[in-house]
Amino acid sequence: MKRLFAAIFVVLGSAAMAWSTPLTTLHAVHTLTNAEANQGLPVTFEATVTYINLDMYTLFVQDNGEGIYVYPDVKSELLPGDRVLVRGTTQGSLRPIVNGKSLTFIRHGSLPKAVPATYEDMIHLRRDSLLVTVRGVVRTADQSVLSVLKPSDLLLLTTAGYVEVEVDSISSQELAELLDAEVEITGVAGGQFDGKMQMRGVILSVSSPASIRILKRAATSPWTLPITSMDQIITGYHITDHTSRIHVHGTITYYLPGVSVVLQDGAKSVWIATRVHDPMQIGDIADATGFPEVRNGFLALTRAEVKDTYARAPIEPLVATRKELTASHHIIDLVSVEGKIVTAARGGMEDAYELSANGQLFAAVYRHPLLGSPLPMKEIPVGSMVRVTGICITEDSNPYNSNVAFDILMRNFDDITVVAKPSPVNTRNLILAVIVLLLAVIAAGGWGWIMMKKVHRQTVAMAARTEAEAAMERRRSRILIDINGSRPLIAIMEQVVEMVSFGLNGAPCWCSLADGTAIGERPCDEKTLRILQKLIAGRSGTMLGTLFAGLDPAHPALESDSEALSAGVRLATLAVETRRLYSDLRRRSEYDLLTEIPNRFAMEKRLIKLIADARQYASVFGLIYIDLDRFKPINDRYGHHIGDLYLQAVAERMARQLRGGDMLARLGGDEFAALVSVVNNRADVEEAANRLERCFDEPFTVEEYSLRGAASLGIALYPTDGATKDSLLSAADAAMYAVKNRKKQLEILVA
Repeated sequence: MKRLFAAIFVVLGSAAMAWSTPLTTLHAVHTLTNAEANQGLPVTFEATVTYINLDMYTLFVQDNGEGIYVYPDVKSELLPGDRVLVRGTTQGSLRPIVNGKSLTFIRHGSLPKAVPATYEDMIHLRRDSLLVTVRGVVRTADQSVLSVLKPSDLLLLTTAGYVEVEVDSISSQELAELLDAEVEITGVAGGQFDGKMQMRGVILSVSSPASIRILKRAATSPWTLPITSMDQIITGYHITDHTSRIHVHGTITYYLPGVSVVLQDGAKSVWIATRVHDPMQIGDIADATGFPEVRNGFLALTRAEVKDTYARAPIEPLVATRKELTASHHIIDLVSVEGKIVTAARGGMEDAYELSANGQLFAAVYRHPLLGSPLPMKEIPVGSMVRVTGICITEDSNPYNSNVAFDILMRNFDDITVVAKPSPVNTRNLILAVIVLLLAVIAAGGWGWIMMKKVHRQTVAMAARTEAEAAMERRRSRILIDINGSRPLIAIMEQVVEMVSFGLNGAPCWCSLADGTAIGERPCDEKTLRILQKLIAGRSGTMLGTLFAGLDPAHPALESDSEALSAGVRLATLAVETRRLYSDLRRRSEYDLLTEIPNRFAMEKRLIKLIADARQYASVFGLIYIDLDRFKPINDRYGHHIGDLYLQAVAERMARQLRGGDMLARLGGDEFAALVSVVNNRADVEEAANRLERCFDEPFTVEEYSLRGAASLGIALYPTDGATKDSLLSAADAAMYAVKNRKKQLEILVA
């Protein structure tokens, strides 16, 4: 037993010495895991500076064929090639890095020899933090808007993928000469990663334009190329895709049939775009196979197939705060968060609850299934505190950006539950309390004439303050009602400006929106006033406008002045973003997402109006039912992607055959309908149908394919063939099927 204790003391003593002894080589740091690096182990090593930009807190050093990123906590006048002594501690990241607490200059020197690198080398981190040379063609070359601090950006196309290049101290003229040139660039290779430390691309840090060697200049300036018609720009699109199919495995946390699936495995999760409609259960383990992509900075698996194993392994949602979710560390994770209901809206494609937490807004969204009717939207009183469970969707995956806007994507309406009902404190109860108080004051008249006079003065003052507060609350309530109604945005903003002016005792107030719209009257003597202003910021951080107030310079600065302006800013933010959300939801409900022409809902609404107008004015109009011939063979032979592009081309060509007052709509699949609003007789409708049929004479060019199309059309005339929506649709549909059957019989006879 004594020997055992002695051995334990020896092991613990050795471990303590190891933890206190600094790591002296880059290789020793590279052998650490991220978990070990996060223990903050001390380091002391010599290395050569390969890239430095202290304004961007970026420093790479290299020694003995190994490189590492150092976070420079201290300023130091160093240049690439300098030999330095680095003291600091380790930290986990994409790979272990060093927090540099001390940088000591040793001597000037030369850079290590750069090694050739391919896209595959960098995406697999085989050249991470090393000085490398990369060849490719410059696709974009842009000066940073923060050029004093941030390097300029190049996008380099290599044989296997795109590489982002950040170049220090490069002029606009030098950037212009690089566009479309074949170049060899020397810089330090690094990885781009998201808030979950997942690779999403590669980046090259370059110290100066001298590190860029032009191998072959662009054949011609991009600005001297011949002008291409906007509807023909797709002819310049060519791509060779060598992306490998991959296989992932995890628990289903979200499923929208025919659109998307989310799989989660521990702290890892991935968004999967798929056309699968098979029944799948949230909480089941599933396999997915598809192709990796980075969409707007987010990792995704696209063109995927998903298979449910029916083995159960439900994931418990991570209970988080709004602040935690804005840090982008929980992208695509199943989370649960609390907030207060501000507004709710039902749309054609999705329903949205706008929530507020700690003065910031976010949305809980339920997307409707492609097939079948959506679930009834859960009615929750405005002001209720709720808990929302779902997939965390952020607008930015950069781990260095803070306060990133996010939404919660719900699976069903059981994912939103009421935690607390709205507060009973409201305008009505406040007014009742004031009335009771006034009655109590009046009842105290028996205290005598002197006491009555004193109470009277107090009551008048209190009533004035209460009335002002009540008037302000009425104005605010009226604005909130109008925001949830259909009142125009400009009229609402005028109310907001008037409310702020009322709260500032009639001081002049005005507002300037981001699109240049001015609300309110800006005073001519503005320079003689003390101007207060607050930015109107959206929940995503975008600037929506500015609210101003002009105060008398003799008026003392009060906290209530700033509060009045802040109240107006909050209402203005809510008004602008609610109107944007309403406009977006309304368009989604009335337009087909693939072809961007009206959908069945919009067509039937227009048809009902045409019937009402025709009844009132004794007019006629026509309905043409269109069913594409041989569309299924195109899908089967060329795939759904080509089929979708074909449908877009067909819709565009048919729309050009109609007049300005007519409507072309996609009813679903390969079925369309056209409303011909002004006709004299059936011959006019037949003439429009002939134009639609003849537009299929010329083949459709879809990517590299030439596709022959055709369609079967059926005509119905109001009121001859039907006087109601359903009867007209049935008549046109029957006429179309008669045409389609005649074509089939003719094909049989010819065969």
